[in-house]
Amino acid sequence: MGKADFLSPKAISNRIKSKGLQKLRWYCQMCQKQCRDENGFKCHCMSESHQRQLLLASENPTKFMDYFSDEFKSDFLELLRRRFGTKRVHNNIVYNEYISHREHVHMNSTQWETLTDFTKWLGRKGLCKVDETPKGWYIQYVDRDPETIRRQEEQARKKKQELDDEERSAKFIQEQVRRGMDGKEAEQAQSVYTELKRESEEEKVAFNLSAPVASSSRSSSVLGASSVLSTLKAPASSSSVKRKEAPSGSDSRGERKKKSALEEIMEIEEKKKKKQSSAVRTDYWLQPNIVVKIVTKKLGEKYHKKKAVVMEVKEKYGAVVKMIDSGDKLKLDQNHLETVIPAPGKRVLILNGPYRDTEALLEGIDEKKFSATLTLDSGPQKGDMVDIAYEDFSKLA
Repeated sequence: MGKADFLSPKAISNRIKSKGLQKLRWYCQMCQKQCRDENGFKCHCMSESHQRQLLLASENPTKFMDYFSDEFKSDFLELLRRRFGTKRVHNNIVYNEYISHREHVHMNSTQWETLTDFTKWLGRKGLCKVDETPKGWYIQYVDRDPETIRRQEEQARKKKQELDDEERSAKFIQEQVRRGMDGKEAEQAQSVYTELKRESEEEKVAFNLSAPVASSSRSSSVLGASSVLSTLKAPASSSSVKRKEAPSGSDSRGERKKKSALEEIMEIEEKKKKKQSSAVRTDYWLQPNIVVKIVTKKLGEKYHKKKAVVMEVKEKYGAVVKMIDSGDKLKLDQNHLETVIPAPGKRVLILNGPYRDTEALLEGIDEKKFSATLTLDSGPQKGDMVDIAYEDFSKLA
């Protein structure tokens, strides 16, 4: 009797019946054929095609078993990697999802008799992390893909760099606190107060206001008046109690305030530089094609402390940035961003001060002064080395 047509009711019925899983004992792995009942499986075993497959398998049974074992292992690990990743999961859950596929390789055709044997073998080979619990065996996939390892190393490097930036910020804050404490202690040491006391209750306290010495060109009347005053003050000074002498610290402060000519010239030059820098400084610093770091927490942990590239500056104080790791674009205010200090030898852009919009090369970092030494790479002063504060330059993209 000929085979039924594809769209005949019998053919459609056969296809409906063949859908889904059937009993494992009526499946022939060599021929990869699933029978629906015992009679069908018996007829298949007596067929000529099945007999030929058995003859081929009898010649080299190890070859076929290794082939089916390798197929089973590859499909099982691929499902574990794509479906569960590196999560810890029960081995029976993965196996049930694996056998739900109708064309899967059956375990009875492999070198492993049970799922537990296969799980132990995965642990011995280092393909998975396995552990036995009262609820059964659990497995965890070990991803050894070179691309995944490279991505993990990149994430570890970024995390370390973020920690370095945080440590640098912490040092900056500690240095500011230390300077404030030192300045406060110096002011307290300089301010010395003396108490006005009398040695005896009967004596009076008198203040001797010494008059300036008169010159020889003054008139005789002035000399006469000064002589009268001196005679009047003589007895008072002899009977009064003198005020205690001021401590020697005041004299030392006077001496310390005196500056040499060189120090005065240097101070004048420094004031000129401050005036020049304040004249060209602005309260906005954003520039295109620089690397910045997001410091606001309003966007969530996904973007906090992450680096981005400024694509476009909006109205001087805002910018459209593109995240380096994810590629997302955000519009942020400059108060939500901060500059990025690269490693020595990298190119930077000066964002504020007299050298604004000048490209430079980072030579070194001075953590005590919170500044960096840059070599100008453009402009009329190309090749000069200048000291720029951390917040006045950033890494070029």
